Amino acid sequence: MAAAMSFALSACKTDDGVIRINEVTHSVFYAPMYLADELGYFEEEGITIELTNGGGADATMAAVLSGGADIGFCGPEAAIYVAIGGSNDLPMVFGQLTKRDGSFLVGRTDEPDFEWSDLEGKEILAGRKGGVPAMTFEYALKEQGVTATLNYDVAFNMMTAAFESGVADYCTMFEPGASEYQAQGKGYIVASVGQESGEVPYTCFMAKQSYIDSNPQKIEGFLRAVTRAIKYVNETDSAIVAEQLVPYFDGTSVNSLKVSLDSYKSIDAWVTDMAMEESAFTRLQDIIESAGELERRVDFDELVLTDVAHAVYEQVYGA
Repeated sequence: MAAAMSFALSACKTDDGVIRINEVTHSVFYAPMYLADELGYFEEEGITIELTNGGGADATMAAVLSGGADIGFCGPEAAIYVAIGGSNDLPMVFGQLTKRDGSFLVGRTDEPDFEWSDLEGKEILAGRKGGVPAMTFEYALKEQGVTATLNYDVAFNMMTAAFESGVADYCTMFEPGASEYQAQGKGYIVASVGQESGEVPYTCFMAKQSYIDSNPQKIEGFLRAVTRAIKYVNETDSAIVAEQLVPYFDGTSVNSLKVSLDSYKSIDAWVTDMAMEESAFTRLQDIIESAGELERRVDFDELVLTDVAHAVYEQVYGA
């Protein structure tokens, strides 16, 4: 469960305001969270974020359960599995950031007329079995009536390297990895998985019920900061936002970040109200059930908290 990366985001120094977050991976897909820091929104709430990268939802949830992180940021399926298994202090989903799959399908040749039927009989690197990325992709294939081989054997954060070494015919990649891979002439983006699979609560913030109960001001302040950042990124030119994200993506060019932001804006990647909708939660469980990974359905109220996130949305947007 060793973290792949660790750094503090905000300048505020009071230990009382520290929130330890373990994110499933580091991606422009999560731009609003980093912008909440860069724009000073966390600092205004008296919060310092200490961020670690779990490299997968299972590791992120393990960090939350063990007390190694206060908040886990990953697919809500991780919390569903814990709820099914039983827990004395169940991790609760209190905020949603992304509302569709943020990966792009990358092939080895340019396919300007790509159709999902072209994947018939092909091998695709699509993520860890039981994880939302793989299950969402599998769901999209079933909806299209396509039979393909999904390779689950490669760790999430090693898929691009495996694809480059010759594994599989296609690979799903997040930004900025997908655009950079294409810019380097190594492959071609042929489709957006999120556009094909539709809306689903893809990446969410969750914490043990005991942490939420003990830190209501931190939870509210955190949600307010990220909600403000979502509003900002959606209303601001990507070229400006890209400049602000540079400190969080060492070695990634401003242009690459801009392209990534435009890609995510084009598929309407982020929620505005971070309160998850029950219909979205139901669809997620449909996807998990379709993948054969759901032992039982979990009630929405058993796992999801919405009151604070929705109240914050009304504050920020004046709804």
